[in-house]
Amino acid sequence: MEQIAAFRVDLNKIEGDGEFPCPSCGTLISPDDESNTTYEIIDVKTEEDGSLKSLNILCKMCGNTIIIEGFEALNEFDDLNEEDRL
Repeated sequence: MEQIAAFRVDLNKIEGDGEFPCPSCGTLISPDDESNTTYEIIDVKTEEDGSLKSLNILCKMCGNTIIIEGFEALNEFDDLNEEDRL
């Protein structure tokens, strides 16, 4: 019987535009992939203010769960952009 694992990925340690390989099988996980063929979002956790805290996805190639963290920097970037629009 194959064992399923959970991996944590910190966005702050990823270079580029958010793509990263699955820590288990190497399948490229991209935030731009809307085809739903390589991964599926299975849980979304938010802060009290509604900002994104973590995202749990399922790699459809190997069946492992990937917990994506590190959205704080992205939320701060969004806050700065909103201030520029005011």
